[in-house]
Amino acid sequence: MIGKMFYNTITCQTFSPCGKYLVAGNIYGQLAVFDLSSLLNPDKDKITADYDKPKRIHNLPKNTGFICSLASSEKFLIVGIDNEIQGWNWKEIHSKPGKVVWRIKIKTSGQCEVNSLWLSDDEEQLYAGCGDNNVYVYNLEDGTLISKYSGHEENQQLISSGEDGLVLLWDMRTGKAENKLKPYKEDKLARPDIGKWIGSVALGDDWIVCGGGPRLALWHLRSLDAVTVFDLPDRGIHVSFFYDDCVVAGGTAKHLYQLSYSGDVRVELPVSSTTVYSAILRTSPNKVLSIAGSSPDIDLCTTFNYRDQVLRFI
Repeated sequence: MIGKMFYNTITCQTFSPCGKYLVAGNIYGQLAVFDLSSLLNPDKDKITADYDKPKRIHNLPKNTGFICSLASSEKFLIVGIDNEIQGWNWKEIHSKPGKVVWRIKIKTSGQCEVNSLWLSDDEEQLYAGCGDNNVYVYNLEDGTLISKYSGHEENQQLISSGEDGLVLLWDMRTGKAENKLKPYKEDKLARPDIGKWIGSVALGDDWIVCGGGPRLALWHLRSLDAVTVFDLPDRGIHVSFFYDDCVVAGGTAKHLYQLSYSGDVRVELPVSSTTVYSAILRTSPNKVLSIAGSSPDIDLCTTFNYRDQVLRFI
């Protein structure tokens, strides 16, 4: 297993609600727990040779497959795998052999990866974007299915994207898709040699940012026009989000980028992975950016200008 871990790919990450821990999931069905408080505030007299490695690794059953997605509530680490969402107790995951305290089965025909998880601000509803082209909404208290958004071949909007190249804007009150974007059909965005798939999408107050096979672009929410096309040397986008009046994006490229809405590259942050699959940011109790992908290395940054540390999921 140690040899395989050098070819590790990290698919997803999340921070604990207390801010002390970083959890990463990989293609081998493992969850690594890193002690952020010790990493960011090291005691020089207590640093050991394995300080940059996980405090604990939890192994899911061999038939689990890879860890598809992660999310965090006040009580639970939420794990998305094939056909299932799991809840792990935060109080135990960093100190004991972890165990699943609840499960939600995705009722669908065939194999269905839980590719994305998002929790409502009140932590009552869990949204799961799945490989069967549906977005499921569950009551987190009892695991019941509240609604399902289907359509892939005071904000009341939900946005989704998929391998079919569609970006759908949903009205959460009606459960219907109000608008549809097809970036792969835009001449200035299309990259047929990479594909039409959309690897990442984010929704802001006035803007949508998305990319994948098509180039990363900023769309105006009301007009649905692609107003900015970002000229990046990537071979596919897998990460994008809004932060501090900028767009943060990464994928199959040598850097994670911080971009202005007009298209200027403000920061090129070197990364360890040839492809970035996960970049997560927290601002409290202190600012931390964690970047991971097709490598056992996780880049930990406290600013957007350089890597402070490189952690190792091995």
